[in-house]
Amino acid sequence: MIHPLKLFSCILIALVTLDSTKAKLYQKCPLAKLLDSNQISRTLISNWICLIQAESGADSSKKTSLDNLSASYGIFQINSKEWCRVGRKGGKCNKDCEDFLTDDITDDIECAKQIYRDHGFSYWKGWTTKCKQNKRLPDISGCWN
Repeated sequence: MIHPLKLFSCILIALVTLDSTKAKLYQKCPLAKLLDSNQISRTLISNWICLIQAESGADSSKKTSLDNLSASYGIFQINSKEWCRVGRKGGKCNKDCEDFLTDDITDDIECAKQIYRDHGFSYWKGWTTKCKQNKRLPDISGCWN
């Protein structure tokens, strides 16, 4: 039989671990303000938010394994094949892919801006299918009050 104190300790550790890995789901207006403060043009912020919603559901901890043995990381689903490396800095953004899984998305934004400069929004399939030609761009007009 397990000692009650050991059982309590195990449960406590499990709860702390779950809480510390809890994903941050970004809401539209705080995300718009964060993008704006990271020098994303306000005229494009609706496109960025649509892209984020399409790619990750605005979940900063989303990781998607792909058939080509790469994975996409974070709120922008930045791919390990070209833009980052697993376990060390590297790729075109010179980042460890796992850095894109944290709630601080500042580095994610910088890498996404580089991807956008190189390829435009069309790099992201989620944007192409759900946002291109203003299909379903979110209204952020009330976010600046």
